[in-house]
Amino acid sequence: MGAMPAALLELLARSRVFDLSQPYYVGMPHHPAHAPYLYGMTKGHGDILFVDGASSASEAIALGAHVGTHIDALCHFSKDGLLHGGFDAEAAQTWGGGLDKHGVETIEPIVRRGVMLDVAAAAGMDALEADTVIGPEVLERAAAQQGVDLREDDVALLRTGWARRWADARAFHNGGRAPGPGLEGARWLSERGIFAGGSDTVAFEFQPDPRMPVHVHFLVEQGIHILEALDLEPLAQAGVHEFAFVAAPLKIVGGTGAPIRPLALA
Repeated sequence: MGAMPAALLELLARSRVFDLSQPYYVGMPHHPAHAPYLYGMTKGHGDILFVDGASSASEAIALGAHVGTHIDALCHFSKDGLLHGGFDAEAAQTWGGGLDKHGVETIEPIVRRGVMLDVAAAAGMDALEADTVIGPEVLERAAAQQGVDLREDDVALLRTGWARRWADARAFHNGGRAPGPGLEGARWLSERGIFAGGSDTVAFEFQPDPRMPVHVHFLVEQGIHILEALDLEPLAQAGVHEFAFVAAPLKIVGGTGAPIRPLALA
């Protein structure tokens, strides 16, 4: 083993690892626009016995690609018939193959600097109210209070405190009402050249807004990925705001999104 891998392993051994993903279970929260998570065992222990009494169990799962902690590919949204880069959305898609432009399989494994802006803490709250629109002034206050800055190619995560509702699907979805960045807040983030933005809510923008302006701005206009349904409570409890962000989406060819297991190393 060379000096570089050894040094890296030594550094990793001294790091704290935070799991930023939510668990999957039947009845878990999901946006009504996407298919829910379904689970069923296909073989139970004792159904088939191998030599010397060994047995195994297995299952089948089904879910929408935007259910649970996940990443949005750039092809998830279009505006006026066009994807990011001006590609014709309808010409790029087939029902059996998805999108041949900006599919989730084109997203390389993510190893980047991450920053968490604890917007709820900056407001002196455990969790933001549902009618909270996160604008530039809110983001600037959180960054100043928490001593962090955003840099080009960062992964910027916004904590609203709504991950605490995950165990109660009805409370988490809240009839489609949830806090999140408005368009001006999204522009404040995009002006800093971030690679991706994410939050602990079902949609990375203030809801409800039938225009979905933040998704359009990030995915179509700016080419910035979106992460949703994150669990940012471990970082908040540890007071960690800057970290190495590591994650990789499933390589679903033509996919508009995929489940992701993000980790923060600090």
